[in-house]
Amino acid sequence: MAKDFSLMEDSNRSLNPSIHEVSDPARRIFVRGTLASAAASLLGGGLLAGCASTGPSPAATLGRTIGFASVPMRNVDEVIVPPGYTARVLNRWGDPVGIAGRMPAFKADASNTAAEQEAQAGMHHDGLAYYPLDGSRRGLLAINHEYTDDGLLHPDGMKTWSADKVRKAQAAHGVSIIEVEATPQGWRQVLPSKYARRITAYTPMHISGPAAGHPLMRTAADPQGTRVLGTLNNCAHGHTPWGTYLTCEENFIGYFHGPDQPDAHGKRWGLKKGGAGYRWHEFDERFDATKHPNEPNRFGWVVEIDPMDPTMTPIKRTALGRAVHEGATVALTDDGRVVVYMGEDARFEYIYKFVSRDRVKPGGFAANRDLLDHGTLYVAKFNADGSGEWLPLVYGQGPLTAANGFADQGEVLIKARQASDALGATKMDRPEWTAVDPISKEVYCTLTNNSNRGRDGHPGVDAANPRANNTMGHIIRWKESGDLDARRFTWNHFVLAGDPSLARADAKGNVRGDIFGSPDGLWIDPRGVLWIQTDVSTSTLGKGDYANLTNNQMLACDPTKGDIRRFLVGPRGCEVTGVVLTPDLRTMFVNIQHPGETPSERSDPDAPTKISSWPDRGRPRSATIVITKDDGGVIGL
Repeated sequence: MAKDFSLMEDSNRSLNPSIHEVSDPARRIFVRGTLASAAASLLGGGLLAGCASTGPSPAATLGRTIGFASVPMRNVDEVIVPPGYTARVLNRWGDPVGIAGRMPAFKADASNTAAEQEAQAGMHHDGLAYYPLDGSRRGLLAINHEYTDDGLLHPDGMKTWSADKVRKAQAAHGVSIIEVEATPQGWRQVLPSKYARRITAYTPMHISGPAAGHPLMRTAADPQGTRVLGTLNNCAHGHTPWGTYLTCEENFIGYFHGPDQPDAHGKRWGLKKGGAGYRWHEFDERFDATKHPNEPNRFGWVVEIDPMDPTMTPIKRTALGRAVHEGATVALTDDGRVVVYMGEDARFEYIYKFVSRDRVKPGGFAANRDLLDHGTLYVAKFNADGSGEWLPLVYGQGPLTAANGFADQGEVLIKARQASDALGATKMDRPEWTAVDPISKEVYCTLTNNSNRGRDGHPGVDAANPRANNTMGHIIRWKESGDLDARRFTWNHFVLAGDPSLARADAKGNVRGDIFGSPDGLWIDPRGVLWIQTDVSTSTLGKGDYANLTNNQMLACDPTKGDIRRFLVGPRGCEVTGVVLTPDLRTMFVNIQHPGETPSERSDPDAPTKISSWPDRGRPRSATIVITKDDGGVIGL
């Protein structure tokens, strides 16, 4: 989600020390100053990648070679891909998802009703996953819709406000399930489709796991604390080995209206009067936390969906902890248990890992329905000597006791931030997408940026977050000490993003190849190529440290060599986010989010095309694009 730096959440005022306050300064400087040599010694020379797998796939035999020509950075309002590739729009905001009998066309003036939006693709496409129905020729796409630009969503924006507008905005959030197929004329959406579905901010959902039924989860509308309406701010995702989709609730607190002076719990989660200006509380009382103080506790979870069953009730999995969840990357231990890596996208927040108690069973979702309800959640601590440890968020262990405000395991998970504060976890620079290498099992996490690092009243630099006023971001990597369920790891930086032509030392970075900043989306394809996507705010693109970066982009890297090459440049004002390949590696799906986004993040309804008119030279619309190689070959090779 592209954000003006001044609008980003920064709620961590805990006193748990940063690395530089608890460790040997000489050792810290060594880690900061010798990235390349430390990488070789700590990780045996291997770099990292990400995919849920028990081991290398047959695609790994193709190698990690990158064969395309780098595309130039250009200030254009189109999608640019390398020569020999073609990108086409597949599914836009407002396109019907394919529900039989409910396929309303998009109206160019944004006058579609809330009921019509319920059957159309939502706004601001983000994470996505492909589920084969017929191998690489036909399948389902699960697509997240993160948030709304009400200046585009309604003909007159927010000049007037009503219950219908709130309902339409809620319908534009959530997830779309669509069916797609390859034809001789190219990929198309299947309309209608028996699988087509919209999940919105008012779709009924179950709450499961240790926090289900907890007093902090109970409301007047749900006195049992086990059912909730909706999911929102759906950012990145996960894909389970049994075929379900994990959608992650990110900046949920901005939808809630809080009191003038929130209590300690609300303040730690960023609750404030008026929220982020969505104004839902004016017509949907459950988003007024002054009247329903427990309702915010029912958001910030990882939600499991079976894309093959449009009647399935989505499930919020509380064992994975409450957070401003960016994504949930799923991998397997050697003995078949699930490991889920998660970043919390807010300044000075944390990186988490969940390890399941039980092994994955054959039989799909039915056989693994409760697997994500049982296991242990950990938070990461990065030490200055290049080592790290996973600290368990378990009631009764260490400071996580009733005396310190945690009555039981449910409260530990609902208050995962406070529990991580108490454990002394490392405060990171906006940890976002994670990825697990299917070949080496090494792990990446993007740290998008943090301009508050080193400012008065905020944590200073440390080994894991080595730059003050970190406008450019970086990617951290680690290797577990054994299998993925290990309690210890070794770590270093894969890359410090930046532009070497800049005068400011902390913005130069150490990129080998095409420059970039604010890394966000991250994925390793089955043959081991690392794909990096960027999320630079419109208020920042082309200015200051980003003077030479006018548009967001997607890059590729052979992580065993470290050279980074630009594969795609997006249209003006967009974020490039979400990427997946078909099993044969010959079709790539990518999401283009919020083309035309304004610096304020809400468009002027009187000038909707001021920044962008992509993709149809009218009102800008987020969309899923499909990329193929003109010779029908493997993408990237």
